[in-house]
Amino acid sequence: MFKSINDILPYVEKPSQYLGGEINSIKKDPKSVDLRIVLAFPDLYEIGTSHFGIQILYNILNQQERIAAERVFAPGRDMAGYLKSSHLPLCSIETHTPLAGFDIIGVSLLYELNYTNVLMILDLAGIPFLAADRDDTHPFIIAGGPCTVNPEPMADFFDAMVIGDGETVILEMARAWRKWKEDSTRDREALLVAWAGIEGVYVPSFFEPNYTPEGFQFVKPLRQGYERVRRAIVADLDKALFPDSPILPFGRPVHDRLRLEITRGCTRGCRFCQAGMIYRPVRERSPGILLELTRRALLATGYEDISLLSLSTGDYACLAPLMESLISRYAEDHIAVSIPSFRAGTLTPGVMGMIRKVRKTGFTIAPEAGTLRLRAVINKNISEKEIFDTISAAFEMGWNLVKLYFMVGLPTETDEDIEGIVDLVMRLRRISGVKARHGKINVSVATFIPKSHVPFQWCSQIDLDTSRDKINYLRRRLKVPGVGFKWQHPETSMMEGIWARGDRRLSSLLVAAYEKGCRFDGWSDSFDFPAWLNAMEATGIDSKFYLRTRSIDEPLPWDHIDTRASKAYLVKEYERSLCGEQTEDCREGECGGCGACDFKTIMPRPANPDLRPAPVRIAEKKQVAWQRVEVTFSRRELARFFGHIEQMNVILRALRRAGVILKFSSGFHPKPKITFEDALPIGVESLCERFYITVAAPVEPARLASGINAELPEGLKISGCRIVSIKEKSHPPDLVTYRVDSIRPVFGEGPVEKFTNTPVFEVKKKTKKGGERVMDLKKRIRHMQRLNDSCLILQIDNSAQGSIRPDMVIRSIFGLSETELNSLRVIKLAGE
Repeated sequence: MFKSINDILPYVEKPSQYLGGEINSIKKDPKSVDLRIVLAFPDLYEIGTSHFGIQILYNILNQQERIAAERVFAPGRDMAGYLKSSHLPLCSIETHTPLAGFDIIGVSLLYELNYTNVLMILDLAGIPFLAADRDDTHPFIIAGGPCTVNPEPMADFFDAMVIGDGETVILEMARAWRKWKEDSTRDREALLVAWAGIEGVYVPSFFEPNYTPEGFQFVKPLRQGYERVRRAIVADLDKALFPDSPILPFGRPVHDRLRLEITRGCTRGCRFCQAGMIYRPVRERSPGILLELTRRALLATGYEDISLLSLSTGDYACLAPLMESLISRYAEDHIAVSIPSFRAGTLTPGVMGMIRKVRKTGFTIAPEAGTLRLRAVINKNISEKEIFDTISAAFEMGWNLVKLYFMVGLPTETDEDIEGIVDLVMRLRRISGVKARHGKINVSVATFIPKSHVPFQWCSQIDLDTSRDKINYLRRRLKVPGVGFKWQHPETSMMEGIWARGDRRLSSLLVAAYEKGCRFDGWSDSFDFPAWLNAMEATGIDSKFYLRTRSIDEPLPWDHIDTRASKAYLVKEYERSLCGEQTEDCREGECGGCGACDFKTIMPRPANPDLRPAPVRIAEKKQVAWQRVEVTFSRRELARFFGHIEQMNVILRALRRAGVILKFSSGFHPKPKITFEDALPIGVESLCERFYITVAAPVEPARLASGINAELPEGLKISGCRIVSIKEKSHPPDLVTYRVDSIRPVFGEGPVEKFTNTPVFEVKKKTKKGGERVMDLKKRIRHMQRLNDSCLILQIDNSAQGSIRPDMVIRSIFGLSETELNSLRVIKLAGE
């Protein structure tokens, strides 16, 4: 039984995800604000902190003086278990406030298979799942994100849901809440009425679900004048707020770089793509604004990578001049520019020239289908020549890995289309052998999932057996050298398909699945398909009903949601697909009449060509004198939960923010000249850590120390800087002294006397290669002093081959369990 979350940290994986206090995070005094909102992301910290949508809302809300926005993420299974067994509530990261103490909880719905985690968050917060069961003592629970365009499967759990862009809507909702709070006669419904008057806000309780004799859901509006909810849209990205001081996460987030949203929306018109339909029209940020955002964000974060993000980066109107300016401005600072993917056919000679200069990781394109016929059906308007030219160019420009994405089960698909995937990959494989010495192609395959608000929303999803057969066939055929193969499990796709086009009857399924232990269903190692099958059987949910072909005439559960792409347009595109007719991009041809634009304020907005930046040339490099500096620092309190690589990144980025000019190695991937003397285990504190850096001369040690300290998170502190010989090499200390404290009296006299009086004390130690070797602890323990039953001083000799840690010594001498070892407080006092 634990008393606080900090007591749990020694026992969980990746404890730093629960610490808070990251660089650029904002912690306001709760007494100084009127409205407290916690932004909840129903997945792990490493996923949620990589989503820039939550960063945007966090930044917008905290710019308001009387509003405090905090964050919470789905805790890992280990943390959730400890919270539950200790009767501790889930808390926010910033102020560690229980979620039930906030006024509003805003949940991001980005992926259907995160839905059980929403219930986990509410459960751990002690908040009833269903909106109908909550009262004035509970926060308002709202949602946003792309999944809200079909809000019905989750409607019973939320008081309100935001459809579309949230930047302006969230502030309007906050203003309505503050006005409502001032009314002494207020009730919950009065605020919901006010929210319903805001464009883009859906209040589920104002719509009653009904069902036809066939079982089709349609909703009955309960308030006059509130029959449909129209998607909110930010018309001009240049006027939209974007964080220039994004939070710098701890740990290893999946996207650990500065992310710049250069474009929102896509009009390529792929008939399966929900994002391409619900984010229309295309709106681009001007390069001048992007460059200024980049400048400020790099100063505030110390990132060493910049990533340009959009649904189709290659379509950005000013891509070549933007990249040229970014590369020329930041190459000298060893800041790389990366582009995660390209649409085949968008590589212009100018862009190709820029790409040659950026760091190469993986290059991704998505043909989606193996034949030209099927690509015409899905409106993936790329030719085979464009695919081959793009792949060839990628290998020529230095990429050694190309990723290809395909789907199986697309409408009208035949065996010839599946064989077309094999044929296409095999021919592309021959290019990799010619153009790249170590070129490899990774093929990823997923089952087509019909989504709401797309032309294929009426199509069926193939059954499990068919999906398995198609994927297994491709696995066998593509098991050749130089080709990797990955796939999404058909069972996962099946559940995603059920939720994507589900209705309110699924709320009982979600509760049942959660009660059966379903969590983190988007993670293959956590997805429990048998539990889902049991939950469906218990609640009477028929998967075939949700995965079937829909008639164009039948009501759809999401018909009352207006994403601005009209249903008539979707029907027309669906009918064109059955005839194999393609529709051109409206940026390059005539308006397709989708209905997203009013051509007054809402219309396609290409990047302003007047703001195209002039290239900035790098000045000729001057001869720089370098000095090597020994930096001593301490790691105390909660900072002890940093991993070694994590701590290195924290310090490196602090050096960048402090303006320290580091020397880099030469080669294709230059690395900063920094060496850490020792790698502390997670959970161990230290008064005497050291690292060595090579920096531009002249160096003022005291000024350097204070500059770095100003950029470090709480718990890390530079205690001194000393100039040393440029040739001086670092090595771990030979003698290390630790103090070990226990909350229980575990250091008895008997084990100490036994160890002292034994001439040889052999233990087994695991080697790096997984084997074991025997060592004599008597030769490694220079000094052991028992101060009392709860405190021990240890001096360990690491001059021999292989260092040993204090937990190994204590386990061997005192016979403590893993749980008892985790409860110890270990601090490194000195190293010689």
